[in-house]
Amino acid sequence: MSDAAAPLTVAVRALCEFTARTGDLDLRFTPAPSALEGMEGHAAVQQRRQAQPDSRYEAEVALSGQFEDLQVRGRADGFDAAAQQLEEIKTYRGPLDGVRPHHRALHWTQAKVYGHLLCQARGLARLNVALVYVHTPSLQETVLVQDCSADELQQFFAMHCRRYLDWARSEAAHSQQRNAALAAAAFPIAAFRTGQRQLAVAVYRTARSASAGRCLMAQAPTGIGKTLGTIFPMLKAMAGQGAIAASAAETTPPGSAAHGAAGASSNDTGLDKLFFLTAKGTGHGLALHALELIQTALTQGQHEPLRVLQMRARDASCEHPDKACHGESCPLAQGFFDRLPAARAEAVALSASAEPVLWDGPTVRQVALRHGICPYYLSQELARWADVVVADYHYFYDSAAMLYALAQQQGWRVGVLVDEAHNLLERARSMYTAPLSQFDLAAARRSASSATGAVKKALDALQRQWNALNKAQAGLPQQAPDSDADGAHGAQSLPLFAQAAPQTVSGLHDHRHTSSHTAYQSYPAIPPALLVAVQRSIGAIADVQADQALPAGDPVLTLYWALLHFQALAEQFGPHALFDVQLAPLLPARGGQPRTPASTLCIRNVIPAPHLAARHAAAQATVLFSGTLSPPQFYRDLLGLPADTAWLEVDAPFAAHQLQVRIARHISTRWRDREASLAPLADLIARQYTDQPGNYLCFVSSFDYLQRVAASLQRLHPQLPLWQQERGMDEAGRAAFLERFVEGGQGVGLAVLGGAFAEGVDLPGTRLIGAFVATLGLPQVNPVNEAMQCAMETAMGAGQGHDYTYLYPGLRKVVQAAGRVIRTEQDRGVVVLVDDRFQRAEVRALLPSWWRVE
Repeated sequence: MSDAAAPLTVAVRALCEFTARTGDLDLRFTPAPSALEGMEGHAAVQQRRQAQPDSRYEAEVALSGQFEDLQVRGRADGFDAAAQQLEEIKTYRGPLDGVRPHHRALHWTQAKVYGHLLCQARGLARLNVALVYVHTPSLQETVLVQDCSADELQQFFAMHCRRYLDWARSEAAHSQQRNAALAAAAFPIAAFRTGQRQLAVAVYRTARSASAGRCLMAQAPTGIGKTLGTIFPMLKAMAGQGAIAASAAETTPPGSAAHGAAGASSNDTGLDKLFFLTAKGTGHGLALHALELIQTALTQGQHEPLRVLQMRARDASCEHPDKACHGESCPLAQGFFDRLPAARAEAVALSASAEPVLWDGPTVRQVALRHGICPYYLSQELARWADVVVADYHYFYDSAAMLYALAQQQGWRVGVLVDEAHNLLERARSMYTAPLSQFDLAAARRSASSATGAVKKALDALQRQWNALNKAQAGLPQQAPDSDADGAHGAQSLPLFAQAAPQTVSGLHDHRHTSSHTAYQSYPAIPPALLVAVQRSIGAIADVQADQALPAGDPVLTLYWALLHFQALAEQFGPHALFDVQLAPLLPARGGQPRTPASTLCIRNVIPAPHLAARHAAAQATVLFSGTLSPPQFYRDLLGLPADTAWLEVDAPFAAHQLQVRIARHISTRWRDREASLAPLADLIARQYTDQPGNYLCFVSSFDYLQRVAASLQRLHPQLPLWQQERGMDEAGRAAFLERFVEGGQGVGLAVLGGAFAEGVDLPGTRLIGAFVATLGLPQVNPVNEAMQCAMETAMGAGQGHDYTYLYPGLRKVVQAAGRVIRTEQDRGVVVLVDDRFQRAEVRALLPSWWRVE
């Protein structure tokens, strides 16, 4: 990393965003032009100027300037030499008054900074500085001009640079001291655990690779300290080559490949940020604990502490959930940007104190409330100044991911750690899936205040296109009465996944069943007429929003957000996704005519790879780790990892004699055999409990089957202590369930495989001595999953569809659940796999290599 004497560089936009934001936080929705509309608006203005006779107009003028040791650079939109006018072009929708005051102040600051740079570069004494506001889609211009002297612009520039430079110098000093501290840091515990050093070496080598976008998949069992074993080497890599060389021996064993990798294969620049991403909030605690250990070690060595930020969900951080996010409604939004610098300075002081404080949820809340600002948005601001951010997956991988956007804007070199990475597949699918409920459309059309004029016309047209699709799928004539969704007061959105009895899907293209009423159907493309209706509805609602913002919760606004998400994914539609329609049950005939049912439309992601690949490429290094990432090709294909992604399977610290693994071959848990399986399963559980009393978990396929197993146990073996997972358990209920598993306790807890108790639960010692897994965990065979299988078959090759859709996801859940039993090298226990299919070679191949199955 550069030393303190090296010049600092900042883009004009970043400089102004830091120094010129004032006033309220205002998140009231104002329709903004799309990126394409913005480019078209800029191009239209520039072309008009250049088309004028004897034009001396220059577009996209590259400028740079120096203030002390700060270099500022950027690209001005245009300069008219004849008029001596610099132009900053901004596009907008709706009335110009809709441009918020704090946005307009930012725009003027950018224009004047460019004005100074131009005066300096061209030797100008005076300059007209203009804001050109371009309305989309009309492309009409409003030009606001200020006549400025070069001296005025120079003073303006100096004021903002000085404000920025004071902070930038302190940040540069922090980075330099942080890197030196991390280079000298030793592992914060006395010795590496078995397998932990092996993991740390692989992570370090990945982060120190000379090329960006390097990825590592690491399958590492419970008990080796994966969290600390990945965070520590990433932090060591943050220091950069010069700082790391002296202490490489502390993180890599002598003679190892990684130990000698500080030459040509390494880069000389460290990381700017580390993002530790988790699927659930519970993962935050483990990461923060590991970071506290490292922080304590740094502090004891009189080194610069780390700035560690925990980003919490908005719902968990909001102090006034009944208020809207703007200064006229929420007191914590009022004057937010005026009070932000003092709050930020206090947070930095806390992190650098003699006993440094992590910026966890409670700390950020306390700082925010002391300064009268919103805790949630303070945490978003602190992300710019943190060294490590602990956050949910969506902050980096979602289509509107904040951390990804910041990294791109600021040019950060980031290291990304993906905790329990097997969860990223389903989370990413949900991020890039867009359902549209016809009941939401009905609610919007019933809105007397919002659905008027052009909005009503557009929504009615969308309803007609939607009903045409429904009629075709239901096998009804086009003259049949339309959907009764408008009259379905209080009706809920249709489920995303079909709940009907299993149906066979023969191919990917036009999955039509022989029934005249096809409840579920997927299509090879989205009907163009439907897309046109969606786009027109978006435009009509946006125009209304521009004139008067709709309140939060308005059904038209709710529909608008859903339509935007649908349209965005429609633009990227391809073989990685399905477009499907789920019809509601047929309605009774009216006047002898069958009525058209309502439906839910869905762009359903099957393979997230096209969406995630750019995120992996944007990071300097990404490490995905979990106890269950087998087979690696499955995750590499579906998560969009590069072909050269490294694979590491860390040796388990456990021995085969610690875990007795048996297969109950005499029981089948197939759908058709469920009833017959109940009594044998109850007897199996009771016999094991009698032979070896203690605490057990029994995992089954569904809540329905769980209740039937519980009833059988209570009828056949009433003496057996029994407790069970309930549907929709809240946090207190889940805690009470786990509290039954005490040291030396006895009883059986019934839970659903893949649910809250099947992973992320730590019950060491005699708190849990065994588990029954009475299912292969295969997803339900239904039309949705069958359509996904066809898509997988097409994308991954013949013979892969079933395994990618059913087998691999199911066995991953089995291994995760069984992993609750052995948590330490001192634990002993038993796992009983209940189903004859566990004998099959393709199933046995997916079980942990250290297991010895009897």
